[in-house]
Amino acid sequence: MAQRVDGRFEKSARITPANGITLLRLLASPVVVALIVVLGVSWVTVVVWVALASTDFVDGWVARRQGPTTSGAFLDPLADKFLVLGALAALALSGATGWVPLVVIAGRELAISVYRARVARRGISVPARPLAKAKTAAQDLAVTLLVLPGIGDHHASVGRDVLWVAVVLALVSGAQYLLDARRRPAVSGG
Repeated sequence: MAQRVDGRFEKSARITPANGITLLRLLASPVVVALIVVLGVSWVTVVVWVALASTDFVDGWVARRQGPTTSGAFLDPLADKFLVLGALAALALSGATGWVPLVVIAGRELAISVYRARVARRGISVPARPLAKAKTAAQDLAVTLLVLPGIGDHHASVGRDVLWVAVVLALVSGAQYLLDARRRPAVSGG
């Protein structure tokens, strides 16, 4: 593992504790999808979902203390997308939510990922905006409510309402990124 003198990982480091946590979230995403499809609303699903969703905060905390890496900056949002979009797809498949919120959120994620990839080729990093972090929190809360016994099985409209808040936040934060893109010099194609 590459480290600097002060004990922090260099930007180019790939094997770090934060990246390990992120990889765990990425690799365990299919488990959440399977639990939602097989068990639906259950305490097991809630516990696994909350544990995996909370690793997003844990790996960020670890990375800030030990040094963020380029690979972590790529893997973290990828793991978030797999986890959330997988859970939303499983919920839509089970009938707990409609497909429209999933399609809107997935479309936003694809557009922003393409934008980030294009500007990254020019060495520009696009950090998460506060509204995008609020969107992620709303998505996580919506999934939690939709699989939580007592709410997800009897009052699922609460979870669906929170999901629609996440959709609005996705659209508004996506628009923020696009406005930022217009202010940047043109990105060459390729």
